[in-house]
Amino acid sequence: MAIREDIRNIAIIAHVDHGKTTLVDQMLHQSGTFRDNEQVSERAMDSNDLERERGITILAKNTAINYEDKRINIMDTPGHADFGGEVERIMKMVDGVLLVVDAYEGCMPQTRFVLKKALEQKLTPIVVLNKIDRPAARPEEVVDEVVDLFIDLGADEDQLDFPVVYASAINGTASLDPEVQDDDMKVLMNTIIDNIPAPIDNSDEPLQFQITLLDYNDYLGRIGIGRVFRGTMKVGQQVALMKVDGTVKQFRVTKLFGFIGLKRTEIEEAKAGDLVAVSGMEEINVGETVCPYDHQEALPILRIDEPTLQMTFLVNNSPFAGKEGKYITSRKIEERLRAQLETDVSLRVENTDSPDAWVVSGRGELHLSILIENMRREGFELQVSKPEVIVREVNGVASEPVERVQIDVPEDYTGSVMESLGERKGEMVNMVNNGSGQVRLEFMVPARGLIGYSTEFLTQTRGYGIINHTFETYMPLISGRVGGRRAGVLVSMEKGKASEYGIMGVEDRGTIFVAPGTEVYEGMIVGEHTRENDITVNIVKVKQMTNMRSANKDQTVSMKKPRVLTLEEALEYLNDDEYCEVTPDSIRLRKKILDKNEREKNAKKKKTAQ
Repeated sequence: MAIREDIRNIAIIAHVDHGKTTLVDQMLHQSGTFRDNEQVSERAMDSNDLERERGITILAKNTAINYEDKRINIMDTPGHADFGGEVERIMKMVDGVLLVVDAYEGCMPQTRFVLKKALEQKLTPIVVLNKIDRPAARPEEVVDEVVDLFIDLGADEDQLDFPVVYASAINGTASLDPEVQDDDMKVLMNTIIDNIPAPIDNSDEPLQFQITLLDYNDYLGRIGIGRVFRGTMKVGQQVALMKVDGTVKQFRVTKLFGFIGLKRTEIEEAKAGDLVAVSGMEEINVGETVCPYDHQEALPILRIDEPTLQMTFLVNNSPFAGKEGKYITSRKIEERLRAQLETDVSLRVENTDSPDAWVVSGRGELHLSILIENMRREGFELQVSKPEVIVREVNGVASEPVERVQIDVPEDYTGSVMESLGERKGEMVNMVNNGSGQVRLEFMVPARGLIGYSTEFLTQTRGYGIINHTFETYMPLISGRVGGRRAGVLVSMEKGKASEYGIMGVEDRGTIFVAPGTEVYEGMIVGEHTRENDITVNIVKVKQMTNMRSANKDQTVSMKKPRVLTLEEALEYLNDDEYCEVTPDSIRLRKKILDKNEREKNAKKKKTAQ
């Protein structure tokens, strides 16, 4: 059987922040893919603002480098399990994976998640131990951990016989020896050429091309990115698109693009083994097959991870609605959510009884908060409800998502962490004390028990703890309360500007969220109560001025700094009767019912109904 020796297709997989995007950068630079005078930013593959700010990869991306006389196609995948839908599909496009592991941190939950997907596809692995230059690097132990993980995930003998490359992506060096680094990364490129199987060359057979990723362009419309599994595809060719629902559409290939460096280049034809982008199809979707009209043969449909978390998105109806945003109508919000569905296949948007509200389901808090953050940056105003897990029927039993949680903490804090996760119905499955004063704990915890936990965790461990979690499976629903916020809130009873005098009057009741001078309205949450009940407070109150002098002159009292919540913290903080109001300039928490008397009436009704 003929093979295409000139091509290798690989995906780079790793836990968040283990350096895979930096590694791709170095490979692009060292292969001579960029011109000498070309200006290229750091982490060039992370092209979106949020990716750059957070230092994470959100969208899977493809690039290619020319090395010697070979083309290496590289897929850079997200490490977060929230974007697992992207990872799973990419595994179908490649013949091997580079598993990047931090030489100090070792195997983390998402390392496990992404590797499991790769081994299921029977891909050939190469392990890259990155950050080998770190003073605390422990290469031998980490290689042992990786081997254990492979065995644990049921790798076959060929997969267990993986080569290990020791690298420092930030310095652009690599070698096969943990003690000494070469001056460049040629060893890594050679290892890829020598170990990753070349694609089969069956270009003379009928075409089969499968779409794995979607892109959108105002000029070209939808663009399908995928791999030619068989045959040849040419510009101008009439082909059939075999839809997921079983129907077949006919269309003409208007444009084909290949990848090199960070650019897409127009090409005339693509052969078996090539990764390309194609335009000309309006209704193209992930998992669909393109083939000749007279030889219709679909590839197996790709499974897309189902959403595990949902929130209600609503039109902003607070007293401050329309003051800060550009797009505030239900029509604009719905258009934006529908546009997101064009490229994000793990997202679901459903209409509700109200024309001003939609149920949006995604793969996790991060997945949904990135969408909300992008929308507010684009000028949208909206409100969102508390995130809720999606309960599913599995074998006739109501089941909920369960996450594998890995925690690294100093020994002193293990007791309080175990106790708090126990309260959230977590079950400990492993505990490793490596003797350095750090303990690694592993738990299985219902996903709803983790909503809002990260803030509590950071307080508990004084910021020294590290928590990572990833979706594991669905398990029968646990009855009763699991997690959630216990503390009540301080709710403003007036509209106006928060005053120093008003804030200092309620400071001893809890933690304040607003600074003096902040505009507040009735029903807006302005702080957290020290107890479990909500109370209404007047923080716009100003001191009455009289011409009488008091005997004890006003003491100069220093105010505590307000606690400012980020978008993720605000979403985690919400309770069932609250909304988070998101605008381009502000993130506010509020009660669903703003009027105090109405809220009390509603609470009474609920009690009597129970």
